[in-house]
Amino acid sequence: MDWTSIPPLTLALLCFLIFLAGFVDSIAGGGGLLSIPAYLMAGLPPHLAAGTNKLSASLGTTVSTIRYFRHGRVHLAAAATSAALAFPGSFLGSKAALALPSEGFRAALLVMIPVAAVLVLTRKNGDDAEDRREPKIHGFRLWFLCGAIGLTIGFYDGFFGPGAGTFLLMLHSLVLGFGLRTASGNAKVVNLSSNYAAFAVFLAAGQILWVPGLAAGACGIAGNWLGSGIAIRKGAKAIKPVFALVLVMLFAKVVYDALTKAVG
Repeated sequence: MDWTSIPPLTLALLCFLIFLAGFVDSIAGGGGLLSIPAYLMAGLPPHLAAGTNKLSASLGTTVSTIRYFRHGRVHLAAAATSAALAFPGSFLGSKAALALPSEGFRAALLVMIPVAAVLVLTRKNGDDAEDRREPKIHGFRLWFLCGAIGLTIGFYDGFFGPGAGTFLLMLHSLVLGFGLRTASGNAKVVNLSSNYAAFAVFLAAGQILWVPGLAAGACGIAGNWLGSGIAIRKGAKAIKPVFALVLVMLFAKVVYDALTKAVG
């Protein structure tokens, strides 16, 4: 596909939607719920849309990761352990995505998403008010869980994708015990690793459209910069509403995909 076949107004809309995706993703994850449909709307075939999305997502997530880190909102050891396992997980997931159906993931998400919503949204703000920058668990258990989270969500991100950052935030908060701001910062580090791995796979397969990907990526950088700043300043007050919105969008997408598959 030649990028010049994309009309200028469509490209402008694409860039705006990637800006919104970056804004949402930098706060609570789930930017792919906006960005993937945006690339499909622009006329890119599915694999090309997925690969080009990884280009723009990697650019934006790099910026938000740096910003969280500079403000001390990343627990480097925990995030790095998850990220180290997320890279091979995402690589394997991306490979599997070319050959395997995703119905199993969709069925699991129909149960997981409402549970995640209840657990996070009904959680008292005490932990975030304390602004916990250290985990509640330690030793081997901490490193094992960090690695398991990274490997599992990395595979999910490479295979299916949407909501990976949201699940990372949830697990680093609920399972590891970080406050929401630090959990969000940790999620960015892990998500960045999985994005790079998936980007490498799609790059090797020639499934990236560079010009619109870079143009949209610049807008995604702006969205990530703005959103991460709000999350860092306001914590749970900003993260929880966006988290809820992302889960609603993810649940709607999974239901829609399941219904479309059933009708088809």
